[in-house]
Parts: sequence; C-alpha cells; structure tokens
Amino acid sequence: MPHRAPGDRKLLMPRRWARGTASLPLPGWLHGYHKEWVAPDVIAGLTVAAVVIPKALAYATIAGLPVEVGLYTAFVPMLVYALLGSSRLLSVSTTTTLAILVAASFSTLGHNPGTATLVAASATMTFLVGAMLIAARLLRLGFVADFISEPVLIGFKAGIGVVIVVDQLPKLLGIHFQKGSFFHNVLGIAQGIPHASLATAAVGIAMVAILLSMEHWLPRAPAPLIAVAMGIIGVSVLNLPALGVAIVGKVPTGLPPLTLPDPDLMEQLWPGALGVALMSFTESIAAGRAFAQSGESPPPANRELLATGFANLAGAFLGAMAAGGGTTQTAVNQMAGARSQLAGLVTALASLGTMLVLAPLVGLMPEATLAAVVIVYSITLIKPAEFRAVLHVRRTEFSWALIAMVGVVALGTLQGIVVAIIISMLALAYQTSDPPVYVLVRKPGTNVFRPRSDRHPEDETLPGLLMLRPEGRIYFANARRVGHKLRALVAESSPRILALDLAGVSDLEYTALHMLIDAERRLREENGVLMWLAGLNPDVLEMVRRSPLGETLTHERMFFAIDLAVARYEASGASAKAPVEK
Repeated sequence: MPHRAPGDRKLLMPRRWARGTASLPLPGWLHGYHKEWVAPDVIAGLTVAAVVIPKALAYATIAGLPVEVGLYTAFVPMLVYALLGSSRLLSVSTTTTLAILVAASFSTLGHNPGTATLVAASATMTFLVGAMLIAARLLRLGFVADFISEPVLIGFKAGIGVVIVVDQLPKLLGIHFQKGSFFHNVLGIAQGIPHASLATAAVGIAMVAILLSMEHWLPRAPAPLIAVAMGIIGVSVLNLPALGVAIVGKVPTGLPPLTLPDPDLMEQLWPGALGVALMSFTESIAAGRAFAQSGESPPPANRELLATGFANLAGAFLGAMAAGGGTTQTAVNQMAGARSQLAGLVTALASLGTMLVLAPLVGLMPEATLAAVVIVYSITLIKPAEFRAVLHVRRTEFSWALIAMVGVVALGTLQGIVVAIIISMLALAYQTSDPPVYVLVRKPGTNVFRPRSDRHPEDETLPGLLMLRPEGRIYFANARRVGHKLRALVAESSPRILALDLAGVSDLEYTALHMLIDAERRLREENGVLMWLAGLNPDVLEMVRRSPLGETLTHERMFFAIDLAVARYEASGASAKAPVEK
C-alpha cells in the first residue's frame, strides 16, 4: 500500500486488511496498521470518551439502572467491537433508542422492581440480544437491516425522542409522581409543575442551556463532560443536596462484577430483546455505512451481526446493558481524526480508568444533570428538516413517518417498533403492487423509444403497433393489475400487434407468467391481436422459453430489443397501411 500522510482523510482500506477482517477472529485491522495513525487514534479515542462516558451514565438511568452500568457499557462492548468489528470508525456503547427500548421491556417485570432485579434483567436482556444477533449471523440475516424504510425510521426515532423527553422532564424539574403511559406522564408533569423543586429545576435548566449553547457555539467541545464537571463542582461548592437537589450517590469503584443472565426472566424479556436486537443492528449498520470513507467498502452486514453480537454477549456477563453503534459518537470519532479501531480501544480504556479512579466523583453528579444530557441528545432524534424533506418528495411516505412516530408515542416503544416494521412492509407491498406500464413512442428521426408524454407531442407512433413497457418485478401481488392495464390500453388503441418491452422487468414470477399466457391467448383469439416480447433478460427469457408462452411465440415473436421489433414491423409493410401518426 502506498504511504499516505497522516492528514489524508480519504484513506483506503488495504487488501490485506479486508482479507483479515473477513477471515480471522483476531483484529484484522492490525495487518494494515501504520504507526503514524497512533496519535490521531489516541486523540480521537479520548475525545469520544469525553462524550460517550457522560452520555452512557445518563442513558443507564433511562432504564432505571445504576449509573455504573453506563460505564460498563462504554467499556466492554466498545472493547469487543474494536477487536472484532469491520468498521474503522463505529463507536459502540448504548444509545437513546436502545436505552428507551430496554426500559420499555422492563415494564414486564411488574410494578417498581428493585435494583437487583433490574440489574439481573439487564444482564439477561443483553445476553438475549447478543445471542439473537449471533443467531442472525449464522442464518445470514444481515439483509434485514434494509427492511425498515428511511421515512419510517425517521418517524420511529422522532417518537422515541418525544417519549424520552417526557420521561426525563420530572427528573429535570424535581417532580415526583407515579409514571404510567405517555399521556399519563404528560398530565402528571402539567399537574406537578407548581410543586417542582426550584433548586433542581434551576440546575436542570442551566445544564440544558449550557449543553445547547456549547452544541451551537463550540460543537467540537466535549459538552457532556463539561456539563457533568460543572454539576459535580456545583454540588461540592454550593452544597446542592442541602437545597433538595438529588445526586447520583455512591458509585462502586473497581472492575465490573460478574453478572449472570437469569433463565427465569428470559421468557418475559425475549420479545423486547428481539426489538432491541433489531434496532441495535439497524443503528450500527446505518452508522457504519454512513461514515465509511471514500474508496472503502461499507461494513458487511453479516460481519457486523457477529461483532455486535459478541459485544453484547460479553457485556452481559460484565454488567453492561444492550449496546450498539451510535451515530453521534461515531461522528465525533470521525471529526476527531480516528483512523482505525484503535480509537475504540482507547475509549474503552478511558472508561476502565473512570471505573477504577473517578467513580467517587461520578457519585456527586446531580440527577438533573444526567436528565439534561438525556433530554438534549434525545431532542436530536426529532428532526423536522427530515420530515420536510420527505414531504417535499413524497407525501405518502411522509404519512408513514407520522404514523410511525404516533405509534411509538401512543402505543409504546416496543409496540412502536412493531408498527414501524409493519408500516415498512406495507409500504414495500404498496410500492410494488402497482408497477407502471408506459406507452412507448419514438423520438422523430431517431431509434430512441421513450414513454409517451405531453412534453413531447412530436413523438411518433406506428399505426397498428402498440408498444408497452412495464417496469419492476412482476409477481403474484401485482400481476393481475398489470394484466388489467394491458387490456385497457389494447382496448383504447385497437392495435394489430402488441409489443411488450420487458427490458425494465427484472423478474417474472410464475403467476405473472401465467397472466401473460392468458393475455396472449385472449388477445389472439378474441381480438386478433398478436403479442410480441422484446428486451427479455436471460432469466426471464429462459423462463418464457420453458413455458407454453415460449412454444406459442417461438423466436419469430421474441426480440432482443424493442427497436428490432419495430424494424421487423416496418419491414413487414404493416405500417405502410396508414401514415405515421404525429
């Protein structure tokens, strides 16, 4: 591989590197590592740690888990993914989406479960997520990541952002009430505002203002770390607990304890774990692909299933909650100049150092500070600009995004992910159920055939010849509709020859083939119209040849391209019976 300067951002992946990551269970990226990458990787890893660690602490509280679980999550999964993952930049810990999904799954544990129960449930959940991801890799289900459409994902994440903000507002304002459904919580906040703790609200609102200001004016600064540091200083200098401001409390110092999944909880948690596993993989592969460098292959989906699966599996036994790749922290990793997975190792080691040395300081954090971090970074999930972009392009898909958002808010996050998947599947069925069938015309003086359009009234048609071009895959769900369109266009034109240009048809399923056989017979026997086929790809051609349709048409009525069919028609003298129409 040619030498490149350390500042070259468009770094290509060495071939040996690609082979190593595909075949070795060891860090394949070491095969192509350059010593000049060490400094950028160390700087990037420490920068990401300053962002990830405070956020992981905050996200643990979303699920009601002790804050140290966030530290364990920023350590173990990050470490394992750096050893096994294929994306150079992907930063793996927990995210707002995963945290709220985990919290939702804990609703099956009953009313107000204790900390020990929640920790055991988290270990069980993370184990199930890891096992599901590895099982999906063995079954080569990496393609599932593409089964949630972008508009639906936009709506789903926006709904989660709204739910998290409402969930964290009581901690931000010092309001106490029994939590329930989304609308119950909104009502509780509205009724509790007159009874809010002024000191807690002041701390929370100040932290939100600091975070938002730094995000706007100093986007490269580790805003979460600075906010956490200021909260700890405030507790120490101003004695905030005496004013009624709740703090995190004692955080154990040392390595993560061994935690074992609870088999008795698996039956309760596996439906939720399925949703968490799907979202973990979806977020991870989306972030990995989004930040792949120019000239570099995107992370292979099945490889990512394996890496994130083992990251969760290892995390389950060392106290971590369910993990996946995060877009925000991966973006920070890229902006800080990361060149390889070594940056992730540095972030993991920084988390380890925090556990061993800085844990007592973490215990001094105000809970309102953590709530502020969660709220500020959850709001980023709500992106009106993306909704507007979808609306500008396709109103139908905008409605899918809104339905997905409302599904999360009204039904809950776990039910919302089911709604999102169902909407995506219905959207796919809708988009493929009505493929277009174009009437082709010829551009004057050329051999170019294009769909009929009012923009080109000068285009030519040939009397007695109707050229139609269906597009897309024709299969059982849309074959009948395509057949109706063909018959309607034939009835409108009354041609002698119907030439179907199948160049835009990628696949012809058996039901669709049967439709063509029936259409050819009816047109010939009832209307005296002969069907010609043109532009068949090899698979479709072979299928037609093996069917009764191939025996009927023979090579005399099948053509390599539509222009050859037109040439045959004109050579036969059929078009001379009437002048060319304009």
